Amino acid sequence: MKALLQRVREARVVVEGQVVGQIGAGLLVLVCAEPEDSEAVGERLLAKILKLRIFSDEAGKMNRSVQDVGGGLLLVSQFTLAADVRGGNRPSFTAAAPPDLGRRLYDAFVAQARAQHPQVQTGVFGADMQVHLVNDGPVTIPIEMR
Repeated sequence: MKALLQRVREARVVVEGQVVGQIGAGLLVLVCAEPEDSEAVGERLLAKILKLRIFSDEAGKMNRSVQDVGGGLLLVSQFTLAADVRGGNRPSFTAAAPPDLGRRLYDAFVAQARAQHPQVQTGVFGADMQVHLVNDGPVTIPIEMR
């Protein structure tokens, strides 16, 4: 699985003019499943995200996790993280999981997150979403878990 983490002061997802997920300070996590992924890969990815020390401590050093600071998680499915642009000017998305597998792995990832973290919001799998965020830092970190 691939994820792109953005430390945010706030973020929200809008679908058809309606806010479907919203957090204050925390992490916006764009998540992409690939065909060889499993729920176990998602569990390892989530563990890394929850423990990653990318929030500032009292000394201004990135030394605290989203759990340490009580931040929110906004989880958004994003198959385009699997884009391959090596072959031309139009991206190929064949490295992304097929929709049924992608939905199953995304739903499992969200369920795991809700079981382990008190503040989890989501987008809508497969929907045309508008994602609004105020990136804090900016801090943007890609993670790939196999």
